[in-house]
Amino acid sequence: MKKKNILPQLLLTFIKIGLFTFGGGYAMISVIENICVEKKKWITHEDMVNVTVIAESTPGPIAINCATFVGYKQAGVPGSIAATFGIVLPSFIVITLISMFFDNFLEIRIVADAFKGIKVGVAVLIIDVAFKMIKKMKKDTLSLILMAGSLCIMLAVNIFSVKFSSISLLIIAAVISLIVFAVREGRAKL
Repeated sequence: MKKKNILPQLLLTFIKIGLFTFGGGYAMISVIENICVEKKKWITHEDMVNVTVIAESTPGPIAINCATFVGYKQAGVPGSIAATFGIVLPSFIVITLISMFFDNFLEIRIVADAFKGIKVGVAVLIIDVAFKMIKKMKKDTLSLILMAGSLCIMLAVNIFSVKFSSISLLIIAAVISLIVFAVREGRAKL
């Protein structure tokens, strides 16, 4: 596909994703994967898993980082600009409109009820992403132990209202993985 033809597609695709997906980046991952991996085949599932992990550990919203990556893979810097602009534009417009009327916005019963329903939908989308990633991840003992341990720790943190950053948990898991990798590489060289 030629670079010129892909830019409008990237822009419009990510405008749709940004416009019709509620709940932030984690909720958008499932939609981005469905459209960019399964329907349009712009990236592979392995690319999606990798970009999700990288986007999680880099500054900025995860959905924007994913959109930037997909755009870059398709059309370089112009593609990354088109995809990023597309995913940001709907949120920017909606937030601007809400901020103009915010004092009265949440008092409208239908809006309050809509947000309750949106919370449930967002939870389902996030759970969907988690199950897809778990199903397709490389299942070795270390990955399973880190996943189960992280899940248990985060459940305990939430249940007992302990102040513990999920970023700290990511860093701990990364350090453990790097240590295990270094030990395995050391053994392989012997």
